[in-house]
Amino acid sequence: MTAPLSGIRVIDLTTIAMGPLASQWLGDLGADVIKVEAPGGDSTRQTGPSIESGMAALFFSTNRNKRSIVLDLKRGPGRDALLKLVDGADVFMHNIRPQKLARLGLGPDALQARNPRLVYAGLHGFGEAGPYGGKPAYDDIIQGLSGCADLMARQGGEPRYFPTITADKTTGLIAALAILAALTGRASSGRGSVVEIPMFECMAAFNLVEHLYGHQFEPPLAATGYPRALSRERRPFKTLDGYICMMPYTDAHWREFFQEVGADKLLADARFGSIAMRTAHIDELYELVSSFLLKKSSADWLAACERLGIPAGPILSLEALLADPHLREVGFFNMLHDPVIGAVRMPGVPVLFDGERPKTTLPPRLGEHGRQILLEAGLDAKAVDRLLNAGS
Repeated sequence: MTAPLSGIRVIDLTTIAMGPLASQWLGDLGADVIKVEAPGGDSTRQTGPSIESGMAALFFSTNRNKRSIVLDLKRGPGRDALLKLVDGADVFMHNIRPQKLARLGLGPDALQARNPRLVYAGLHGFGEAGPYGGKPAYDDIIQGLSGCADLMARQGGEPRYFPTITADKTTGLIAALAILAALTGRASSGRGSVVEIPMFECMAAFNLVEHLYGHQFEPPLAATGYPRALSRERRPFKTLDGYICMMPYTDAHWREFFQEVGADKLLADARFGSIAMRTAHIDELYELVSSFLLKKSSADWLAACERLGIPAGPILSLEALLADPHLREVGFFNMLHDPVIGAVRMPGVPVLFDGERPKTTLPPRLGEHGRQILLEAGLDAKAVDRLLNAGS
C-alpha cells in the first residue's frame, strides 16, 4: 500500500500532547514527520512507566511514525540547520508563542519567504487576535474555559474534568484536518498558507455542537444544553447482575422496547410519543427504563436488544479492550519489538485504505535520526559532525 501522504515532509516543533498527536496522525497517514526536539527532549519522554529513560508510555502514545533530531534553536548552527530542513519541507508546525519564534527568525513571513509552498501551522491555546492570545494553556484550563467542567457540573452536581485529555486529543485531530486542508488548497494554488489552530476555539466548537441548543436561535428558544446528554439518568443501566449500555432512539426502537417489557400503554403516552417529547421528558423516560432493566440479567437484555435491533453493548474495561475479539479480528493492535525495550503494544491506525491498515513504527529515541536527516538536507558530513558534536 502506498500511504496517502507519502512524499509529504513535516517539520514538527510541537511538544507534550496536542501537537504531537496532530503530527502523529500525519505520520500515520504516511508523511515523513521530523520531530525537532530541544536538547532535553519532549517532556512526555518522562511521563509514565518506562523501561528505558526517555521512552515513557505517554511518549509512545503520541509519537509513533516519526523521526527525531535534536537542535538547539537558541544557537546559530541549530537555527541554520532548521532552516535547511524547512527549505525542503511541506509543513512546519509548532506550539511555541509566535513572538518567540519571530525573535528566532522562524515566523511565518520569514519561512514562507524561503519556501513559498510551506504550510505553516501554529497550534495555540487561544487565537492570537483575541484578548487571551499568548496566554499559556493546558488541557485542564481549556476544559474549564470551554464548558466541559460546567457540563459535568450540570449532570453530576459539581464541576469536574472529563477523565481524558479531550482538549488535547480533539484539537490534535482538528489540527491534522486543517493541515490536510491547507495541503489540498496548495495543490491548486501552488502556494502555502498560515494555519492557526487554537485549543479554546476548537473546544468551544466541540461542545456547542449539541449544547448551543436553544441559543442556536435569536431570541433563544430554550436554554443551552442538550437535555438528553445532560440527564443525570444518562448512564449505563443497572441490570439484575451488572450493567449494560442501551440506547433506544427512534420511534421504532421505543415501540419494540415498550412491547418487550409489557408496557404497551406507554406507546400512547404523549410524553414518549416522539423524539421531541422524549427529549423534553428524558429523566422520566430513563427512570422508567431503569426500573425495567433491573428485572433481568445483562445477558438477557443484550440478547433481547440483538433480537429487537436496539443498539446495546456491555461495559468494557480498558484492560478488556486489549483482548476484545472484534479488535483482535480486525488487527487493531500491533506488537512491535525493540532490542532494548522488548515487546511493545501499539494501538493501530484506526482507518483502512483499500482494506489495509497503515503500518506503525516505534517512536524515535531522542536525536536518533539526526545524522540521517541532516545529510538528507544537504549538509556535508563534516558539517554534520561539527553540529552534532557541538550539541546541535
